[in-house]
Amino acid sequence: MPAPRDLPDRRRSVVYLETAPLGAFEVPTPRAHGTLNQRNQSFVPYVLAITVGTTVDFPNSDSTYHNVFSLSKPRRFDLGRYPRGQSRSVRFDEPGVVRVFCEIHSDMNAFILVFAHRYFATTDADGRYRIDDVPPGTYALTVWNDGAVRTVHTVRVPEEGGVVEQDLVVD
Repeated sequence: MPAPRDLPDRRRSVVYLETAPLGAFEVPTPRAHGTLNQRNQSFVPYVLAITVGTTVDFPNSDSTYHNVFSLSKPRRFDLGRYPRGQSRSVRFDEPGVVRVFCEIHSDMNAFILVFAHRYFATTDADGRYRIDDVPPGTYALTVWNDGAVRTVHTVRVPEEGGVVEQDLVVD
C-alpha cells in the first residue's frame, strides 16, 4: 500500500543554491542516468533531483501495467502502457520541476527537479545533506519539499571554498 502523502517528509526534501556560483557552467556536468522505479503502486523515490541532460529510467517492478506521463512545461512525455520487467527512458534537457503521474493509478505521483548546475542535494532519511565544492561566496540556500519551496537561508562559504551543510527545519 502506498505511503500517505498528506504530511511533508524530510526524506523528500531537495536543498539547492538558488543561483549557480560563478563559473558553474564552465565545467561540463557529466551526463548521468537516474531511476524512478514503479513499486507497490508508488514511484520510488518520490523526489528525484538531477542535472540537465540526465536520462531517467522508469522501470516497472509491479505486477500491473503502468503508464508514466508528465504534462509539465520543462518536459512533457507519455511512455504508454508497459508491464512488469520493462523500462522506458526520458532525457531531461530543460531545468525546472517535472511532476510525474501514472495514467492508470491516479494516486501515483512523483517529482523530478532538473537543475542547470550541480549545487544541490537530496536529504537522507535523517534530513541531512551535503553540497560539495562550493566556490566562495554568499548564497541563498533553498529547501524544496513536497511540491513547494519551504524555506530559504543565507549561507556563506569562506575564501577557500568548501561544503554546504546546515541543520534545517522544514515547516
